[in-house]
Amino acid sequence: MKIFSFIIAFILCSTFTFAQVGHVMQGTGAVNMSMGGAATAQPLDISGALQWNPASISTFDGTILKFDIGLFFSSPELKSTVPEFDNMGQPTGNFISGITKDDRGVSPMPALAVVWGKEGSAHTFGASAFGISGFGVTFPQSNTNPINMPQSMGGFGRIESDYILLQVGFTYAYAINEKLSVGVEPTLNYATLELMPNPTANPNSAGYPSTDKASSVGYGAQIGLFFDSGSGIKLGISYKTPQKFNEFEFDNTYLDGSTSVSEFQMDYPAIYSAGIGYSLENMDLAVDYRYIDYENTEGFSETGWTPAAAVAGFGWNSISVLSAGIQYKGVEKLPVRIGYTFSGNPIDEDVAFFNVPATAIIKNAFQFGFTFELSELINLDVVYHYGTSSGSTEGQLLNPMFIGQYPPYGAIPGSKVSYDMTTSMIMAGITYRFN
Repeated sequence: MKIFSFIIAFILCSTFTFAQVGHVMQGTGAVNMSMGGAATAQPLDISGALQWNPASISTFDGTILKFDIGLFFSSPELKSTVPEFDNMGQPTGNFISGITKDDRGVSPMPALAVVWGKEGSAHTFGASAFGISGFGVTFPQSNTNPINMPQSMGGFGRIESDYILLQVGFTYAYAINEKLSVGVEPTLNYATLELMPNPTANPNSAGYPSTDKASSVGYGAQIGLFFDSGSGIKLGISYKTPQKFNEFEFDNTYLDGSTSVSEFQMDYPAIYSAGIGYSLENMDLAVDYRYIDYENTEGFSETGWTPAAAVAGFGWNSISVLSAGIQYKGVEKLPVRIGYTFSGNPIDEDVAFFNVPATAIIKNAFQFGFTFELSELINLDVVYHYGTSSGSTEGQLLNPMFIGQYPPYGAIPGSKVSYDMTTSMIMAGITYRFN
């Protein structure tokens, strides 16, 4: 379909910084977002079903097309403190502190999904193109915030990152009987990553280099089971395999004009989801539990410095995520929804410094949305999201030259780096049911 190809191209050209549960999107599309991302056992729309449980698309009949577009705003702040040293390298007892605010602006968030099947058939098919992951910051160079001071003064200068992951899925669901369905979804992935400076490259005497935007392709799958009791209670489980990528290859340019090539491996973690749903005449309830396995994911499991003083990886912990939502259908042609998402923080204090380029960690997220049922064929969906990190992620600044005296990562005594943020988003989507 031409529209499908066009929107995939649009997604590839978009910049995503919407990372909610680690670097994983908490939901997809306006309906699923407004339910806090809960959909494993409560498929209210095709986007949420395709994203979280391929078996649940068996509940949809006919051909349905859905497109969503959102505008995402974030306001991260980066703070750092370092002790002042005299000309002999001894601490003076004074400290230098500063704050840098992100100046990235607005990021678009598109999503496209289609499901088709015949009423009464046991076979249902789907296809999707979702931006399922991303992070990004732009902290300008500063003469007052130590971590953003020029590299010639011991800082990193301008810190900028861009990571996006587009996933294209092809889904098949089979209804074993009227109550139980099974689904499978092979996935193809395309990711881009840009880091400035690039801490995964070996530094030279001028410091760490800047890079071009590198790309990588990957593959994986998702399987699921969906059970509808017919009396209101629904159950669902799904497993998304690790999405395996080839290495990002960076063309690096140092401040002295020299160049190098470096590689960095970063996969997408396995996700285990379990959900329960309950439906009444005028109400739908949904609760999902998710486990995101960062600890066994290439690029996130490793941490610390390489022998050449490059950063080996992010060093994230696996996290649990709780999503919950409620939909009220008592107002004719205007169902309303509220949702909540709670996420653990994958970043420990001792590796906070390594994760300055990926600060978009949201602990609590709140959503409100509704649908205008314009006709039997067309729905308009709207959601507003607000998220907060509910406190700072903080730790000490690290330097590989200090490892011998302050293992394991060389924490600078008396130093501190911290970051926090809030996020907000407005998203609208349209659902079209072919007659």
